[in-house]
Amino acid sequence: MYAATSDTHVDVVFIHGLHGNPQDTWSSTSSSTIWPATLLGPILQEEKARILVYGYAAHIASFTDGVSGDKIHNHAEQLVAELAANRRASNATEHPIIFVAHSLGGLVVKRALIHSSEISGKKTEHLRSIFISTYGIIFLGTPHKGLNTTNWRSRLEAICQVALPDELSIESSHLINILKSNNETLQNIDRQFIHLSPSLHMFFFHEGKPTHLGGERWEYIVDEESASPTIQDVERAVVQKDHMQICKFENSSEPGFHLVTEAIHRYTSEAARTIGSRWGLEKTDRLAKREAEAEELLRTSTPGRCSARPDSRLLEKPIFSVKFSRDDDFVNREHIFAEIERQMGSYYCVSLCGLGGVGYVKPLIYKLTLLTIGFQKIPNSH
Repeated sequence: MYAATSDTHVDVVFIHGLHGNPQDTWSSTSSSTIWPATLLGPILQEEKARILVYGYAAHIASFTDGVSGDKIHNHAEQLVAELAANRRASNATEHPIIFVAHSLGGLVVKRALIHSSEISGKKTEHLRSIFISTYGIIFLGTPHKGLNTTNWRSRLEAICQVALPDELSIESSHLINILKSNNETLQNIDRQFIHLSPSLHMFFFHEGKPTHLGGERWEYIVDEESASPTIQDVERAVVQKDHMQICKFENSSEPGFHLVTEAIHRYTSEAARTIGSRWGLEKTDRLAKREAEAEELLRTSTPGRCSARPDSRLLEKPIFSVKFSRDDDFVNREHIFAEIERQMGSYYCVSLCGLGGVGYVKPLIYKLTLLTIGFQKIPNSH
């Protein structure tokens, strides 16, 4: 969406919520101003920020279809994969990340970081980069605790009615169950994310005005207790807007604009040192893991220095020969071979090392014709 320069140092990623999209969620209703680009971009010019918006299928069914019912996890996996690919293509894999999430988008971000943090395989470790690089998250009206009031059902229905009044269907009841207080999906996200939160900077914003649902009906969609739970060392504030407008700003004088943008600005300016150190530790850990894997491989395949007996799998392979023309100028250095034999003893492995050009290749090939280690002696060849 926006980059002050091609040489960017930090990514700010916007994630919309239910029935949102990458443009409308962050656009002013009256002027269609996409504030992350027009208003936030210039503020972050010194930080050389790249502003990204992520879009995904956010209709009700996308959160409820499937046997497991945990479609939030599917959205989270896709976010991690696409963001990792985008950052790698832009040579930004190790740049700090600041997430800005509205409503259910905050749950997708939390689940994405859980997923990324749990990755340990060598073939998928590039996906772990999202967790390693994340410095902070701005949550705008996210129902962290579900809709934990006696009116939770009507409030979730209100989200559906406001977001997609013409599409309210049976799927909304499934989403209602997912977002109900004490639902297993939310409890799992909350329990797993709590272990990650000490390493993250977070700011919870909750709506300060009720949402108009038509006629005389006005309601707070996500209450303060759910949107801004009390967690140690986490910032909390109210934005004097309703649930649907809390993520939209037409100009810098609108309620909450300075609160939200100051937090984003502060996170982007502070992130580099912390994320740089985190990547240093990650690379050290990965190297240690590789060395441990190598040591384990050597230990299991060559106990001691080298196995006194060759691997039975090697013995099952047919004996073969490699022809090599004799060099008439080759000088046999018997004292070197004698030392090799003395050092080898009964072992089947030996490493002959030396600087390039010292002439250890031909002695090794010559010696291999004299040893019965899976080779046949070939007359007149070495």
